[in-house]
Order: sequence, then structure tokens, then C-alpha cells
Amino acid sequence: MLKLFAALFVLLALGLAAQRLFLSFAAQSPARYAGTEPAFDLRTHLGGAMISEGVIFGPTGAVTSRFVAEMNGNWEGTTGRLSESFRYASGMTQERAWTITVQEGGRFTATAPDIVGQAEGVVSGATARLTYRLRLPQAAGGHVLDVVDWMYLAPDGVILNRSQMRKFGVKVAELVATIRPAAERGQ
Repeated sequence: MLKLFAALFVLLALGLAAQRLFLSFAAQSPARYAGTEPAFDLRTHLGGAMISEGVIFGPTGAVTSRFVAEMNGNWEGTTGRLSESFRYASGMTQERAWTITVQEGGRFTATAPDIVGQAEGVVSGATARLTYRLRLPQAAGGHVLDVVDWMYLAPDGVILNRSQMRKFGVKVAELVATIRPAAERGQ
């Protein structure tokens, strides 16, 4: 009987691992979106003044934070700077400045002061995926989280952003946001 329970446990564990590896958000492949339209161009779609509005879900799935961010992207050739100024519903503010370098084959890299090392990205069709390690502020514990960040370009030019943050492989937060040109909000 013990062997039967052990075998069932192993099968359950393998099933959960397979789901995480092959059927999860993080397992999406950029190749899946190749050829989708409109084509995502970092220099065009992350350039100029933008507004982002979003929510952050905690590990239980409940909303833990809401924000509005003013963003501005400036490009010189293949290098861009994307400044983000977040204002959270709690009153907290946060600044981040990304330096993005477009490479060949749809690849790009990015750095920011709270990113550990270098973020790695790829553009494919109407999407862009970025993976990186994010160091939270000391006020939030200073933890380092593994992040998978997908941006999906909608036909009207709005970007839908979904990010999952994990610690030791366990999802601890998820962000869902829109990014649109600021002129659309009368900014």
C-alpha cells in the first residue's frame, strides 16, 4: 500500500512539474507569436510619452497594489532609455530608468538600477518577452525575484503587459497593466 501511495505521489509531482514547465505562463515561447500582427517594434512602441495603468496581485490572487505610471522612451539608434515614474494607490512613488539595447534577430538586453545583472529579451511578432531578476526595495524586504514579463501589442497600439514574479520557483506576485501613448489620455 505504501508503494502505491509513493507511486501516486510521484505521478502527481510529475504532473504538476509538467504543467509548470509546459502549460504555464512562463513556458510560453516567443516562436508561438512569430508572424502575428501588428509587429512589435521597441523603438516605435516604447518611444515618446506613455501612460501605464495596472494592478499587482499577491500570492493569493488578491489585488495588493494599484498604480499609474508616466513613462517616456527616447531612442538613439539601437539604444533607448525608458524612464518610468510610478504612483501607487498607497501614495508610494517609485522611479526606474531602463537602458535598452536592440540587437539582431529580435533580441534585446536591458538594465536598470534595481535589476540584478542584465535582462534578456526577444521580440516576436506582436509580442516582446523580457526575463530578469528584480531586487525589491528594502522597505519591501529587499528580496530578489525572478521575473517573466510579456508585452502583447493590441491592434490599436495599446500594449498589454503581464508579468509574473517568482521566488524559489513559487509565484509571489503578478502584474497586469496597459501601456498607451500619453496623448490618448489628453496628457
